[in-house]
Amino acid sequence: MSEWWTYGLRDLLLFSQRTYYRLYELYNLEWWPLQIVALALGIAVLALWRRGGDRAGRAIAAILALGWLWVAWAFHGQRYASINPAAGYFAWAFVVQALLLLWFGVVRSRLAPAPSVRMRQRAGLGLFLFALLIFPLIGPLLGRNWTQAELFGMAPDPTALATLGVLLAINLRHVGWLFPVPVAWCLVSGATLWAMDVPEFWIAPLLAVGSVLMQAWPRRPGK
Repeated sequence: MSEWWTYGLRDLLLFSQRTYYRLYELYNLEWWPLQIVALALGIAVLALWRRGGDRAGRAIAAILALGWLWVAWAFHGQRYASINPAAGYFAWAFVVQALLLLWFGVVRSRLAPAPSVRMRQRAGLGLFLFALLIFPLIGPLLGRNWTQAELFGMAPDPTALATLGVLLAINLRHVGWLFPVPVAWCLVSGATLWAMDVPEFWIAPLLAVGSVLMQAWPRRPGK
């Protein structure tokens, strides 16, 4: 019998790429046309972002928290758990992130974009737009069915990336606790996709690490 340390991540994975994306297909078909609502909420975040202010920040936080709660229950709890025993832990992590968003963003009103970090705001907006509009197209452009697309507010990767985009525009001392879960998820997801030989496995981890590095970059007012 082989020793446990001789096994790699690919050996421990209990499902295939085909099974994983079939899960997304069934999930999207089950909840159609909720994807339209999710897209509308993403556009609402953009409108609120442009508006600015504490009230807009609270509304953005509430929308993000709703997305994290939905993914925790509908995706991780109801779907992903059928093929991955760790999905229950992922679901709880997403619930924790939703509660943190509600606490820091809604109760304490700390998610209003900071005007003093213009460069970070632009990067955050670009990341949010990527998660909302570009990320769902990646799979279909690589040959997967459109019904397997991953959307903000319904799938974990674009929801995590969109959240990181919002957080880039906020002062780190206000949102430091909001980074670990989305960054950790992007790394876990990237490792899972790599184990399944999915070509775009690097996208979410790279953007997540990049968002952390940019948030940690020394501030220069007005830049």
